[in-house]
Amino acid sequence: MANGTSSNNSSGAVRRPWVTALVILLIIFVAGGAYLQLRPRRIRISVVKPVRQEVFSSITTNGKVEPIHGFEAHAPLAGTVQKVLVKEGAVVKAGQLLLVLDDTRARGDLATALTRLKGAQERYENLLAGGDRQQTLLRKNDLQKTTAELDSAKRQLSALERLQQRGAATAEEVASARDRLNRAQADFTQLQSPVRYSPEQQARALSEVTDSRANVDFNEQIVRNSNVRAPFNGTVYFLPVRPGSWVNTGDLLLQEADLSQLQVRAFVDEPEIGRLALGEAVRITWDALPGHTWQGTVTTLPSTVVNRGSRVVGDVFCTVDNSERLLLPNVDVGATIIANSKQNALTVPREAVRVDGTRNFVYIVQNERLSRRDVKLGISNLTRVEVLSGISESDIIALQSFSPTPMTEGVATKIVENPS
Repeated sequence: MANGTSSNNSSGAVRRPWVTALVILLIIFVAGGAYLQLRPRRIRISVVKPVRQEVFSSITTNGKVEPIHGFEAHAPLAGTVQKVLVKEGAVVKAGQLLLVLDDTRARGDLATALTRLKGAQERYENLLAGGDRQQTLLRKNDLQKTTAELDSAKRQLSALERLQQRGAATAEEVASARDRLNRAQADFTQLQSPVRYSPEQQARALSEVTDSRANVDFNEQIVRNSNVRAPFNGTVYFLPVRPGSWVNTGDLLLQEADLSQLQVRAFVDEPEIGRLALGEAVRITWDALPGHTWQGTVTTLPSTVVNRGSRVVGDVFCTVDNSERLLLPNVDVGATIIANSKQNALTVPREAVRVDGTRNFVYIVQNERLSRRDVKLGISNLTRVEVLSGISESDIIALQSFSPTPMTEGVATKIVENPS
């Protein structure tokens, strides 16, 4: 029994150092956790410094190039293209013959219209004169006969009146001769009076003349348009037809423009229209010439909005200097309208600005802690915003936190990234 008891006491003595060690480790673990929980927290952040630079507020959209001073020739009637005297891209002078259509039919129609006009004019003139040539001759012949009858009646009446005084003629004979004279006088008076046609007859005759003249003008215009001439100095930038091509009435024959001055029809979304103003600067880009920029000016503001696909836009017209003649009509371009700009503005990245209700603020780093500063903002664009008051150029602005703990007033910080 004594040996058994001694053995148990020896085993217990051996186990006590291990228990003690486990207790010590547990105490250290708990103490360490408590320290980590109770020690001041430091969040890892990136910072920037304010920068003075030019900043501008812009509206970025797309648009289409159009000529300011342009000309389009369309086929006045269906026919064949006889001659094409220029090539696409040719620089032409005002009055230069560019293209000729087969105008045989047009000239035939013009000759017919001229004949009809001449006939309408003659009929109207005859109506005003009292009738046509045949009617005038008949009327003249009737007047001669009536004149002779009037003279004869006068002589007869005079002779019978003398005979009556001598008793050689009766009163009935004299009265009959006087009746004859009155009839002859009435016929003469009627033939002497001009023939008067009704207002309706005159209006119809005049309308025929007017319509015939309009038809002549129309056919003369077709003949002129069959010979396409440049109306001004410019460049033929589109020429879809060739000699021998058949064209229908209204088909486009060519387009000419002064390429030194073009305009861009920019499509501005409805919410942005209120930021537009006449005279604002515009920067134009074209994918076909990457890196090249054209300068322009807003000249016309939208008068209405229209649906364009899924967008509701207003059309803004911008003149563009194209003195190098690199930009072409009808191409799609990018347009950046500079709505406002300022030189030497104090700016910070947009993501550095935070909002609390209606107030804007930033966090600055002071003594390794965050301090909130309310700021007043000015012009902004997609990446930068102007700060009018609240910070200085020497301030260090907190930009982003890399820790789970958010940025708050007074929190301790550790700067791990400084892009500026």
